[in-house]
Amino acid sequence: MSGSKSNSIISAHGVTRILPGTVPVTLVKDIDLEIGHGEFVAITGPSGSGKSSLLYLLGLLDVPTEGAVHINDMPTENLDADARAHLRLETLGFVFQFHFLLPEFTTLDNITIPMRRLGRRSRKEMDERARELLEALGMGDQAHKRPDQLSGGQRQRVAVARALANDPPIILADEPTGSLDSKSTEQVFSILKGIVDKEGRTVVAVTHDIDLADRMYRRVHLIDGRIDTDVTARR
Repeated sequence: MSGSKSNSIISAHGVTRILPGTVPVTLVKDIDLEIGHGEFVAITGPSGSGKSSLLYLLGLLDVPTEGAVHINDMPTENLDADARAHLRLETLGFVFQFHFLLPEFTTLDNITIPMRRLGRRSRKEMDERARELLEALGMGDQAHKRPDQLSGGQRQRVAVARALANDPPIILADEPTGSLDSKSTEQVFSILKGIVDKEGRTVVAVTHDIDLADRMYRRVHLIDGRIDTDVTARR
């Protein structure tokens, strides 16, 4: 890249991921993708097209076999595991189809986990940040409940709060509404849209829900591990 900063917050350059084995499996192939600040991007495609694989590569949860991923113009291909983990904690928040909340922890404690790992806030500051997020997501009265005391939609909202805990500029979501009913799906979608519209963060979400994808501002469609179409809608 040249000396000037790009407008992209995530860049993929010739990214390919091949699972080694007797018969190697190509998950994604020759992906070139630029995602800007404040974008709301859907990654769509049929089952097995590489949607989640691409998201994990963009989120530094996996490493390309070939090519490179840059976050805020920072090359990541030569970072060791600790440096990658630190960059994820600082820059990326993750929401998955299944919330992965720790069942023995309260809602409040689940949200503080990324903050504890980053180690930049006191216990009081972490609790205050967690309560602030819960209030913003309409969950202020659920702070001391455990996950099994919450509905599916509530658990997913807690997962969104946890993703936002370290104030990352990028949220990556893998089928975040895939296990929810229609009402909870709409609540979670509205929260993710608000993160973009009101806070200016970047949200990239894998989804099989075409209705939701059509309401996002950009749609990257994969077929057989390659980008087939990349369409930006008018807001």
